[in-house]
Amino acid sequence: MMGLTFINALVFGVQGNTLRALGKDTPLNQFLAGSAAGAIQCVICCPMELAKTRMQLQGTGEYKLKSKNYKNSLDCLIKIYRKEGLKGINRGMVSTFIRETPSFGFYFLTYDSLTRYLGCEAEDSYIIPKLLLAGGMSGIVSWLSTYPVDVIKSRLQADGVGGVAQYKGILDCIRKSYHDEGWRVFTRGLTSTLLRAFPVNAATFATVTVFLMYMRSEENLRECEPGPAIQQPSSL
Repeated sequence: MMGLTFINALVFGVQGNTLRALGKDTPLNQFLAGSAAGAIQCVICCPMELAKTRMQLQGTGEYKLKSKNYKNSLDCLIKIYRKEGLKGINRGMVSTFIRETPSFGFYFLTYDSLTRYLGCEAEDSYIIPKLLLAGGMSGIVSWLSTYPVDVIKSRLQADGVGGVAQYKGILDCIRKSYHDEGWRVFTRGLTSTLLRAFPVNAATFATVTVFLMYMRSEENLRECEPGPAIQQPSSL
């Protein structure tokens, strides 16, 4: 939960600043800005998900332990660092980068397209339901675009917990996973992920957009400028 706070702040900040730097709010620039945000937040996302995965797998594997190795997420990362160094902390970084970069590109592109299609404007009385729908669908499209990579990333980060490591790298993980379990392995857990993605991203996008609309409206009032501060809530 603490990691998500920093991730969301970083993602929306980088996306907004990148879009402004590109100069024009187009679908391509929305995708590029989102991709840049996804790439940069990997620095936080990868260690955070590594700790989450290791915490969830405590007591499993070839050598099951009665006592827990890790007290909490921070303790988990400290112990991984002491044992494996920076390489251990960043386990799965490449697969995380491959997943997050296009995923966030589709994330912001979908949200921008849907808010324009639905006509989300500040004075719209149905703006909240529209923002929730656009945000939820953005989350679903984002996960659908790169979910197989997430499966590989999770397997690499969990590899070697309580036993011997199975995979030498990303390609080896893909080959062995497909050989042992078939193509369905790359969609395992997709339904539960999508069920989570819709409400989480609906709430995230709606909250951020409404907050920005409110803050920019306040700025306009102080400057005595009439009219809503933002017409397209996707222009973060």
